[in-house]
Amino acid sequence: MDKTASACKDNLDDDVNGGPVRDQLSQLLQTPESELRLQGRWDATAPSPNALRSTQPFAIDTLTFDQWLQWILLPKMHELLLHQLPLPDNCAIQPMAEEVYDNDDSGALRLITIIAEIDSLLTEHHGGLN
Repeated sequence: MDKTASACKDNLDDDVNGGPVRDQLSQLLQTPESELRLQGRWDATAPSPNALRSTQPFAIDTLTFDQWLQWILLPKMHELLLHQLPLPDNCAIQPMAEEVYDNDDSGALRLITIIAEIDSLLTEHHGGLN
């Protein structure tokens, strides 16, 4: 995972099989996509390759947070799961979501809750993921 575009720290040292947690994460990762689509925040067209190569955290200089979720975080997490690669053991995406989303927007609050669940799963189960 490209650490410059992520708020998750990789755990490359742990050899424990995290099958059940990986399954839970795989299911949980479907939720932000569904919610982004439901709220009309899902882009049909990919950003330019240049925008996706940002070195800033959350690609803040080239993408919206919704785009970062859709085009960087979700694909990278799915790739890690698909190839049984080490998963992040410490995630802190929720604070950024809270920063960018309007607290008066019920859809945004749902996204923050979903992101918090992903953060918690990866952080609380870091010992059993890789």
